[in-house]
Amino acid sequence: MLAALAVAPGLVGCDRLPDAERVERRVQSFAPALAAAMATAAAKVSGEELKGQGPLPALAPPGQPRILLSHEPTRRSLRQRLAAGHPAARRFADWVKAAQGGQPVYGFLPWQAALLGRLTDDTSLCTFAVQRTEAFVSEEELRIASGMTPRVAADSYLEVGPHVGSVALVLDWCRDQTQAAQRARWVSWADQAVWNVWHHRQARWGERSVPWTGWSTDNPVNNYHHSFLEATMLLGLATAGEFPQGETWLRQFRHLRVGQRLMPTYARDLIGGGSREGSGYGTAMKNLFRLYDWWERSTGERLASTTSHAEASMAHLMHLSMPSLDRLAAIGDQSRDASAMLFDYHREYLLVLMSLFPDSALSGIARTWLSRSTVPHMTQGFMRWVDFVYADDTPPARPLADLGSVYWAAGTGILALRSGWLRDATALHLICGPYTESHAHRDQGSFTIFRDGWVAWDANQASTNGIEQDEPLHNLVRFERRDGVAIRQRPDTTGCELQALASTADFVYAAADATSVYGRRSQVARSQREWIFLKPHVLVVFDRADASADDVARVWTLNTPIPPDRASGSSLQWRTGRTRLDLWRLSPQGVPLQVRPWSTQRTTIRSGVRIDSPDVSGRHSRFLHVLALEESVVEAHRSDDVTGVGVALRLSDGRQATLRFNPESPGGQLRLVDAGGRVVHDGPLPRGIHPPAIPWMTTTPKP
Repeated sequence: MLAALAVAPGLVGCDRLPDAERVERRVQSFAPALAAAMATAAAKVSGEELKGQGPLPALAPPGQPRILLSHEPTRRSLRQRLAAGHPAARRFADWVKAAQGGQPVYGFLPWQAALLGRLTDDTSLCTFAVQRTEAFVSEEELRIASGMTPRVAADSYLEVGPHVGSVALVLDWCRDQTQAAQRARWVSWADQAVWNVWHHRQARWGERSVPWTGWSTDNPVNNYHHSFLEATMLLGLATAGEFPQGETWLRQFRHLRVGQRLMPTYARDLIGGGSREGSGYGTAMKNLFRLYDWWERSTGERLASTTSHAEASMAHLMHLSMPSLDRLAAIGDQSRDASAMLFDYHREYLLVLMSLFPDSALSGIARTWLSRSTVPHMTQGFMRWVDFVYADDTPPARPLADLGSVYWAAGTGILALRSGWLRDATALHLICGPYTESHAHRDQGSFTIFRDGWVAWDANQASTNGIEQDEPLHNLVRFERRDGVAIRQRPDTTGCELQALASTADFVYAAADATSVYGRRSQVARSQREWIFLKPHVLVVFDRADASADDVARVWTLNTPIPPDRASGSSLQWRTGRTRLDLWRLSPQGVPLQVRPWSTQRTTIRSGVRIDSPDVSGRHSRFLHVLALEESVVEAHRSDDVTGVGVALRLSDGRQATLRFNPESPGGQLRLVDAGGRVVHDGPLPRGIHPPAIPWMTTTPKP
């Protein structure tokens, strides 16, 4: 067998391999010992880690499809779409046929042909899927026998889910086109890959010990972990009852990894949905949601409603989007596109959740959101299967305005504010929460502003790599030593604490304390920020920034896509596209506003400027700034009294506002008068955290 595949696809010219005959002898020599070692290790896992976890859901007998297609309504609806020539079904079928015909199709995996073949009873498609899978597994065997590490282990097993998953799906859906010995080889390779994932110190390939770091095997929030779960679940579903390790993988997935680890973590740490990895890598949550869905369709057991996280994640993603519905707030590392433009992955994210929660009002809102977004259908061939599988037109559409204009996700620390859901609305995103993931940025206490384009952004959006994480790129107060090096925010601290949040028809107030994120031994004595968003276009920002050493500067920072076109003393003015921004610095007085193009500071940042307002006198700073869009503020002047540092504003719509902030602790006073002279608010800034209610949730959060 291996002799015929000595030049398997993907190997020619890549690595020098020994002759095929010698390779096959080595495979035969180590296979029995390897199988025995895995059986012993699996028994230990089953007997210790998974002891007393109860029965698993019933599965179809070996030889019948179990994954997804064992669910009669799913199988019936997919066949109906194909028979009726549904546009999504046609696009998917054309993609698979192109791959079968030998056309170069990026991202194609054999399971996609297996799915179409099983639904259409076209055995040639299953034969094609089996041939492609055989070529891949044979290549992996050849690498192992040659003393090399197989591709499934690349990048700390990041792609183990897609690779093992595809093999498992072809096994499940195209069993009649495989041979018993062939199935045993495939499963042996897949078993070893999954075993290596969960036993990183003892990992082996062939005769070699190949330990690895075990990155994120114990972190169910991380995107790598979702790939590990995918491989474990699909391999278990495909092989249980026929191969010895199948039930072990099911128990590993359902009882240990999901039941004991993931569910308690999500219930405790991810209130409000989303991911602590940000809007880039956090989109990989879609893979976890798909596992929920396929597990439920394959076993009848519902996982998605065990916590409120999955349903809330619909709201989380939509609130991360800009009013233009073409991009997200670029929070955290951006792996694919630094500018965080919408892509097929975001469409899949919502489609899967809509399928899981068809009766949720959020699903109706998501349907409207998708139809108006820049991804009304999949743009990439390898994603066409998603539109096909999740093409159902229910639930009925609901208006975007039903989402509300304020959303607080305590688990991710993202506070989303907007003036509305029309395309010319103003959107703000404030960050204050846990800092625990490697793909998160040092941006606690920062904010961004969008209206008809970015007005104030994270400069990482202009980077060449999408992974610039440090403080100067974010709109916050940074603490800088005399040598110009910023004092770092530290992961795995208590993070930033939101101390107050209140929303009314006229304004939103939030207070944050990011002191702890610098660590106990830093030279940062206090880092507190308060925001008041006077709807629809005015943001007032007050900062208390204290250092514990004389040589630490406090630098108020604003990043913008373009330089200001007018400067006058302590004020600056921009016009980005159709939007005008005015900035007033009211405190401290006499501190310069420095405009620095990023292109002169860092080669990895292609555009944009950074506005710095450094305070180097003493140890204590009280920054007060007003940012106004569309000439919404006619006049802004300093207005202190005995209660605190303040500003008086005269707005272009006739309103007047006076705000004063306590210089030593969160809180202050707000007086807001409408154009007719009626006092809208006159009193202390609200205390406590009072996020808007979420009446459209159908999942009850569990402790």
